[in-house]
Amino acid sequence: MKSRKVLVASLGCPSGVGPEVSVLGAARERVGSALVLVGDRRVVEQAAKLRLGERRIFDVTTRADMVALRPGDLAVWTGSAPLEGAVTAGKPDAAAGRAELAWIDQACDLVARGDADGMVTGPVSKHAIARSGAPGSADFLGHTEHLARRLGAHEVVMAFSSKELTTALVTTHLRLADVPAAITPAAVATATYWLGRLLVARGLEKPRVVVAALNPHAGEGGLLGDEESTAIQPGVLAAAERLAKGRFDVSITSVLGAETAFRQSVGDGRRFDGVVAMYHDQATIPMKLLGFGEAVNVTLGLPIIRTSVDHGTGYDIAWQGKADPRGMIEAIDLAAELCHAERPPLGAHAS
Repeated sequence: MKSRKVLVASLGCPSGVGPEVSVLGAARERVGSALVLVGDRRVVEQAAKLRLGERRIFDVTTRADMVALRPGDLAVWTGSAPLEGAVTAGKPDAAAGRAELAWIDQACDLVARGDADGMVTGPVSKHAIARSGAPGSADFLGHTEHLARRLGAHEVVMAFSSKELTTALVTTHLRLADVPAAITPAAVATATYWLGRLLVARGLEKPRVVVAALNPHAGEGGLLGDEESTAIQPGVLAAAERLAKGRFDVSITSVLGAETAFRQSVGDGRRFDGVVAMYHDQATIPMKLLGFGEAVNVTLGLPIIRTSVDHGTGYDIAWQGKADPRGMIEAIDLAAELCHAERPPLGAHAS
């Protein structure tokens, strides 16, 4: 029998829907894993009362405390940073920014030192964090980049997974004008390798990966651009070699026009199990059309398991009892699945 795993979830921005979806996700009964919230206890109490009514909230300090939780117990890690002042629904201030960043860091550290097995993150405000004045906040562009710095990861890849589609990104939060220069053979190889690793971890036998082109019609033989031949194809070859060396049996097809790659990766007759996309919106537009609110953001290449909701802070509906928890539930379930995987998609610390 597999041992019980411990997950920790940072609440996200206290002014948004994060606290609501987090308590709803935590309250679901899971036999194989326990989930503990990292965030101000008062905020958790407020969200629980709004969405669950009167509910006992457990305070936990050690891994033993966490493992001992019963399925469906609502628990908060006692070391969580407090929120300075009250919650301001829909209007994050500097205090909210400092708190949400602290909760990310504390959840990350719990996993990194072995008190927990994986982390799930609620939606944050990049702007509120960057303007909060907290140490390291000025350079915050998102969880992916921040966690890579904090953990000293050599390489990280942003990926999204849903019942309909799984995709990984070669570039993430960049200006569109900067994307072509960032598409290098090494970057393509990294994204392709880690997407293959994710699909293997999810139990697929010989998963089929397709690598999308950057330019329309895959560059039309160089007429519309040459990144396909100069950067993408060499990266695919390097990824195939790396996967084979690690004994990961993955089939890779390249390079297809993006519209074809995505179209042939959905539906009952799909040809591919995952798509490597070249830039942010090339991946997220089809993901959100197919399963908005249900896709899971996965950071690959970290030395820890990390998943997240694929939606934002929802300030327009925050603290109104309307937030849909499906994305958080899916993120928690995927984190638990990856923690139990025989070959989880984990990277290593920088030396």
